[in-house]
Amino acid sequence: MKSAIIIGGGFGGLTTGALLAREGMDVTVIEKNHHIGGGLQSFCRDGIDFETGMHILGGFNEGDTVYRIFDYIGILDRLRLKRSDSDCMDQITYLSPTATTPASATTPASATTPADSSAGHPITYRIPQGRAAFTEALCRYFPAERDGIAAYVEALYQMADEVDFFNLRPADNFFKVHSDRFMQPVDEFIAGFVSDPRLQDLLAYMNPMYGGVRHQTPAYIHALINVLYIKGQFHFIGRSQHMAEELARVITEHGGRVISGDAVTAVEVEDKCATAVVTAQGKRLTADYVINTLHPQQLFDLLPEGALSKAYITRLSEAPLTYSAFILYIVFKPESFPYINHTCYLQDDYGLVWSHGDYDDATWPRGMMYITPPTENQGPWAQRMTVNCIMPWAQVAKWADTRVGHRGADYEAWKHRLAERIIDKMEKLYPGFRDKVQTYIAASPLTIRDYYGSPCGALYGYQKDAHDPARTMVMPVTKIPNLLLSGQCVNLHGICGVPLTAINTAEVIFGTNTIINKINAHAAHS
Repeated sequence: MKSAIIIGGGFGGLTTGALLAREGMDVTVIEKNHHIGGGLQSFCRDGIDFETGMHILGGFNEGDTVYRIFDYIGILDRLRLKRSDSDCMDQITYLSPTATTPASATTPASATTPADSSAGHPITYRIPQGRAAFTEALCRYFPAERDGIAAYVEALYQMADEVDFFNLRPADNFFKVHSDRFMQPVDEFIAGFVSDPRLQDLLAYMNPMYGGVRHQTPAYIHALINVLYIKGQFHFIGRSQHMAEELARVITEHGGRVISGDAVTAVEVEDKCATAVVTAQGKRLTADYVINTLHPQQLFDLLPEGALSKAYITRLSEAPLTYSAFILYIVFKPESFPYINHTCYLQDDYGLVWSHGDYDDATWPRGMMYITPPTENQGPWAQRMTVNCIMPWAQVAKWADTRVGHRGADYEAWKHRLAERIIDKMEKLYPGFRDKVQTYIAASPLTIRDYYGSPCGALYGYQKDAHDPARTMVMPVTKIPNLLLSGQCVNLHGICGVPLTAINTAEVIFGTNTIINKINAHAAHS
């Protein structure tokens, strides 16, 4: 029996551990926080549970990639998920558009009342699930762009189909030659199909889901994320923490261990071999493999000098990170705000979707994403709301050396001021909103850094660059043969990317396509 120590008990560490344990390995996961889960962690305020990070889920339709992975692992039937409205998976509202809006779009108050097409009036687009419905809805809003929209959607699906791994197809050549569009900057990719700047802006509305940056983010990232969610969106019912607990259950039921509340402080390396890990509580653990799921920058601090090349360390230490976020968690007064069974995006105007990461104190927030997560036995009224507003790390850098609960009065006053701004903006969209709020709690990039263990509170690891893809390329293998990498900084992030990376890492041990073939065989007999 081979053994593995996994550093980090977040989504990546637990999924990697569950796959390895299911294959018969002796697995030990070590998490520094008292609660496992990373971005799956939940917390409770006023008796109400909130997710810290994993808010929107894709890939859970029967037969989809994520569905097959977690069915194989053995937790699919234990996950509590609610599917978003089929006729509206996403609602995108422009609060004060300066450009004339399409007459076929709707006002936020009603999905059927024609909007005033003049500039300055709030406008809302309702985007349905499913490829055909998604395409037709966009064509209704922008009939003059019908041919371009159809070609754009076709290109999305073709690009997603290029990635064998994304589709759980066995592949013999990891370095596949892709189409010319694959590494094209996503804003140029969109503009190649449609000319209306409003539509170009609308097609990029999922930017906050992957850290999209103008002239930089590769089109394939945009395609994979969009296709994943166009197929269908889901939300956790109750606590996202239960997914972490189910993954941990798989590990322990196969003889493994999940240790929380103890941080790895060092990885010992001798003769180009990781020989042991040492923890803050004085444990010294050995295994055949050490798998790091923390950000690579954090791994480098655990290794002895010279264990990895300076060039490798410098490249990944200096590579740009994605932006972070300011998050507001709201508890509503009973039966005061209606439950919304889809994701909502809000922007002040067209043309701002590419500048979420640019902070201007006078105008922030210019955009946000908000949801009313479902509860058990969800009825017509929302119990809670989560509002995500993109924010760069620079805004909290002066408090970087503080810790949770001890950041000072000026930090608390700053959070309160920004939280009130968010509520003011929601008041414009939903008059009377403030009176429906019972209480709220705010989190900043500092909170994300400390809960996720992500440098600078980066939401999605490294910022991919269409012009320099090698700069942020991270493989699951290192120059130390038994020191492997997993987690969102390798390949893709999120509910689909992290499990795929876990498979990639596991197959370094068991052989290319070994896990993928088993997943597909399991699906064929289910």
